[in-house]
Amino acid sequence: MPQQPHHDPATYQGRPLPRPGEEVVDQGLGFDVGTLLDRRRLLQVFGLGAAAAGLAACGGSGGTSGTASAASSAAAGEIPDETAGPYPGDGSNGPDVLEQSGIVRSDIRSSFGEATGTAAGVPMTLELVLSDLAGGGIPFEGVAVYVWHCDRDGGYSMYSEGITDQNYLRGVQVSDAAGRVRFTSIVPACYTGRWPHVHFEVYPDQAALTDATSAIATSQVALPQELCDAVYAQPGYESSLATLARVTLDSDNVFGDDGGASQLATVSGDVTAGYAVTLAVGVDTGTTPTGGGLSGDGAPSGAPGGGGRGGPPD
Repeated sequence: MPQQPHHDPATYQGRPLPRPGEEVVDQGLGFDVGTLLDRRRLLQVFGLGAAAAGLAACGGSGGTSGTASAASSAAAGEIPDETAGPYPGDGSNGPDVLEQSGIVRSDIRSSFGEATGTAAGVPMTLELVLSDLAGGGIPFEGVAVYVWHCDRDGGYSMYSEGITDQNYLRGVQVSDAAGRVRFTSIVPACYTGRWPHVHFEVYPDQAALTDATSAIATSQVALPQELCDAVYAQPGYESSLATLARVTLDSDNVFGDDGGASQLATVSGDVTAGYAVTLAVGVDTGTTPTGGGLSGDGAPSGAPGGGGRGGPPD
């Protein structure tokens, strides 16, 4: 009997197609993520990665025009490890909001539990898209992401004078099958010594939230200047406008190493409808986390400082 010819499975750029009978664009999310990673690595080889990132973040201050496709993009590399600052609220420096029932939520504008306060400000939706770099860049499903940031006066709930009894602007979400978490919040202030930012910690799963040392990544999101310029011209943010004029991404003590190249979010929206802020976050569980340590004075601040209630350094 004649030997039947051997047919290799259908491939694209040397990679087997999970759905050989369908078009390349219909191969599924996992295949798409791998393709995006390959393309971004190629751009970096030719020195185009930074330029592409800069173009994606550009937009007008009247209604910033970020890139909607960023929400489905994978991170090009591991997110830099950063300090958790002096006000993490994860039990490593006093209060522990992660032990409180109700911390897993998407809308973090209001306090929960026995606290009843709500943070006022221009609405902001924050979306982080996590990639499992140790797993080949696939979407990182099932990890717990804790985010926190200051209010429009520069104060941190649970720490700053006048709001130690509040726990707003803190929350946890567990990433979905696409590696996404999404939070509804407000645009934070710019306080003395820091570029406007959002803190976050990534934990292996929701159960790991009980131990701050189990975080597999700790980093910060840098807000684009066009968003800040527009928001800080609004009532309630007056002090931030002057403070922003005294700091740049290059002079910031966290983002200054590279001007926030891999931590600068993309943005769309305006001050009327609110803003959508997105960042691709690569997490590599094959490396040892070096972030998360406390910085600054390590104690609650209540002294006035550029940003209103206090000027926390991190």
